[in-house]
Amino acid sequence: MHRNDLTLVLGGTGKTGGRLVHLLTGRDLPVRIGSRSGGVPFDWEDRATWGPALDGVRSVYLSYYPDLAVPGAPETVGAFAELAVARGAQRLVLLSGRGEEEAAATEKAVAATGADLTVLRAAWFAQNFSESYLLDPVLAGEVALPAGDVREPFLDADDIAAAAAAVLTEDGHVGRTYELTGPRLLTFAEAVAEIAAATGRDLGYVTVPVADFTAGLAAEGAPQEVTDLLTYLFTSVLDGRNAHLDDGVRQILGRPARDFTDYARATAATGVWNPENAS
Repeated sequence: MHRNDLTLVLGGTGKTGGRLVHLLTGRDLPVRIGSRSGGVPFDWEDRATWGPALDGVRSVYLSYYPDLAVPGAPETVGAFAELAVARGAQRLVLLSGRGEEEAAATEKAVAATGADLTVLRAAWFAQNFSESYLLDPVLAGEVALPAGDVREPFLDADDIAAAAAAVLTEDGHVGRTYELTGPRLLTFAEAVAEIAAATGRDLGYVTVPVADFTAGLAAEGAPQEVTDLLTYLFTSVLDGRNAHLDDGVRQILGRPARDFTDYARATAATGVWNPENAS
């Protein structure tokens, strides 16, 4: 990657994209934020925005919203990648998921473009507890999910962004697929207990039937596609298939992945989990 090459970061205001933008701009590398509110707007659902967002771009961080598990994702992301290559983008980095058939299909669709591709298969984000749909339950004092004793290697979004920055800017990663996980397997109940210890709050975890979980999302007004996605992730994907560790973070960065305890302590210090600070 040459210093003047423009990188398009899709989801550039999201959990991983926002962090990646910060890292790249911190190195004085030119970045375009791909979002509906960006200076050059980008919207996955509006293909008319794709071309302008790709003008002058030489590398792309592909992060699909809301998730690669959504029906049609392989076709959409594949079509975008094909256009990106046709418009002159050379290096693509795809944020993918572990153990998801749809994610694997997307990887194949992007690879078929012939781009210089690196795939980052990420475990469940630790930041889902602080920057996403699990924040409100933590603030309320009880997390209720259809996840029992299955363990997940929760991954810090900072590590994802650091890995993405490295594979975008360094040689030796083209054609590679990295499995990114945290260094330890935890159940969701154990993760909530870690947050409780870090905050000093009395937090509970309850395993609920899938039907109750789905009904609760509907009662909160969650869009059907979100309900379907979360139900799929907690039932089909969280069945033990990903209950193992991989060393992708170490392979890329030469250091261990960040532990969930460190994430919980650092996040607790920001006050985001204090109910009195909630708006």
